[in-house]
Amino acid sequence: MKKIMGITLIMLMCFIMSGCLKNEPYVVHTYEATAPEAVEECFENNKFVTMVPYYEMSDGTWKTNDFTYQYRLEVTGRMNCAEKDSTYVFLSNIKEITFDQAWKASGLSSDMNDYFEEKDARLVAMK
Repeated sequence: MKKIMGITLIMLMCFIMSGCLKNEPYVVHTYEATAPEAVEECFENNKFVTMVPYYEMSDGTWKTNDFTYQYRLEVTGRMNCAEKDSTYVFLSNIKEITFDQAWKASGLSSDMNDYFEEKDARLVAMK
């Protein structure tokens, strides 16, 4: 009986320890959506306009309220006849997004094939 109690106690402690060692990712930094009245000022001052809130997680991933992503990509370039460069911030499970893909997926393309599925990539900010 003592052996059964001892084995049971050891197993119970192992289960408790394994549960304590599991570290759930937690939010390291929150990027709040830009207030509508501040959008124009942000563009004028070359600051990011954040369209949707997103989060940097402790395990190195990035989250929106709906999906988790492996990468945060800042894609910069200049569109034809533009006065200055544009930068798009995507949370992505795709390792690389070109500037051509970024500006089209930002809402400027009329071809729905140019847009990403939200589980693959999400535009979260731009300047």
